[in-house]
Amino acid sequence: MSRYGNGPAEPIYDVAMKHKADGTAMVVIGGKEYGTGSSRDWAAKGPRLLGVRAVIAESFERIHRSNLVGMGILPLQFKPGQNRESLGLTGAEVFDIAGIGDDLKPRHDVKVVARRSDGKNVEFATTCRIDTPPEIEYYRNGGILQAVVRKMLKG
Repeated sequence: MSRYGNGPAEPIYDVAMKHKADGTAMVVIGGKEYGTGSSRDWAAKGPRLLGVRAVIAESFERIHRSNLVGMGILPLQFKPGQNRESLGLTGAEVFDIAGIGDDLKPRHDVKVVARRSDGKNVEFATTCRIDTPPEIEYYRNGGILQAVVRKMLKG
């Protein structure tokens, strides 16, 4: 269950479709070894189809991190000693992620601002867990499939 705005708890799919309709990209906040035990590629495809554009976690399962990038989802890792609890994040915030333009580099620091409904902001640095230059290209193209198609069309 999840919430759309301040409304009642609803099924995640329903909330995701409301966010998608209003053009709001979603961010997932995760714990340690995010993606462990998942069915791997579908664990990245599902969030992409729901409108998730970034995952901020304490750490990532290696293959799942790569699958997120392959789906065009930005994996960001909290800095050591930080997590959702230490930053006071509830999931009701609106997130602004800066520094993911043309200058994005593997393992580069990325600033995140979480805006609360009371007007207060929580700013924190994360590490971009796009680990290689080819993964940067996949991410910039919206995923590996789109990157391959664009490369083929260029000749």
